[in-house]
Amino acid sequence: MEHFMELYQTVYADLYRLAYYYMGNAQDAEDAVQDAALAACEHFDRLKKEASFRPWIFRILVNRCRTVLKKRKRQEIPMEEPQELKGQRETGLESQAEVLELLKILSDEERLIVTMSVFGGYKGEEIARMLHRKHSTVRSRYRRALKKLEQELLGEQSTGTGGKKRKRKEVRR
Repeated sequence: MEHFMELYQTVYADLYRLAYYYMGNAQDAEDAVQDAALAACEHFDRLKKEASFRPWIFRILVNRCRTVLKKRKRQEIPMEEPQELKGQRETGLESQAEVLELLKILSDEERLIVTMSVFGGYKGEEIARMLHRKHSTVRSRYRRALKKLEQELLGEQSTGTGGKKRKRKEVRR
């Protein structure tokens, strides 16, 4: 049990960060991390290599998050004011609320891939293994998600008609 706790403490902040950005609020993130930790602790004796602990527990967390979201039948998750996260990485956005709002434009899987990559520090091959997807699929969904985020940040949104973009009118004075 002590050894599990030592390993768990090394990944807790990253687990919470991933769950927080994926689930959209602190309470659900804490619940998901706690559920994942309990499940991992129960099955810790089955882990063959200590070096596999991090991807193993992240896979458990991702599965917990997905299960919760499926149970909600894709209902809109109420957003709350974000709490300060320790070890927050620089995002280029002014607040976590902006990050959460921006991530809402992505599908569940795109959001998961982006958060695992950006906040979890995982490479495409690792994410593909955890999600049981082909690496090329993860890579293309990651690129598509980044393109959506870029377009949103630049203020260009699809109108839903043939992929045409709205252009802002310039005001001449």
